[in-house]
Amino acid sequence: MTEETRATHDVGPVVSSAHLADSALPALSEVEFAVTMMNHAFQRWVVRCMTAAGGPAMSPLEVLILHLVHHRGRAKTLADVCMILNIEDTHLANYAIRKLTQAGLVEPGRKGKEKTVQITAEGARLCARYKEVREALLVRTARQLGHDPEDISRVAALLRALSGSYDQAARAAAAL
Repeated sequence: MTEETRATHDVGPVVSSAHLADSALPALSEVEFAVTMMNHAFQRWVVRCMTAAGGPAMSPLEVLILHLVHHRGRAKTLADVCMILNIEDTHLANYAIRKLTQAGLVEPGRKGKEKTVQITAEGARLCARYKEVREALLVRTARQLGHDPEDISRVAALLRALSGSYDQAARAAAAL
């Protein structure tokens, strides 16, 4: 055991709510704290990366929706956007899409009777520039940490699986 591991082990799990960690699965509280820190750091990053890429002021959700709409070059419906990003409040996604449309980064369309949204040439250029900034500032640094890409993919799969548990628990809590 390293000195740092021993010190952390003596203190207990790294959590923000010790009363919740005092449970049958304290590691879940560790994940919750890590996800909270990661979420806030990620949101700061996407906003600042978009600014560095030359984009207009955007919320984290607007940045995520812009990239999703650009994903695979296919138009998306509001339902697609909400399902893929696990957004419960469709009005938040709708408002973000409206702002992106006003900025000229996405444009409305139709697929049969359904309204869709698709990337504009300006939106695609901005996504490409974001990718360049991301590669230079984030990807290069993350690679230097030396983590195995397969480990990172396993963590991502675990987080996606846990999101399903949280969704199920939220449905159960709403039914109480």
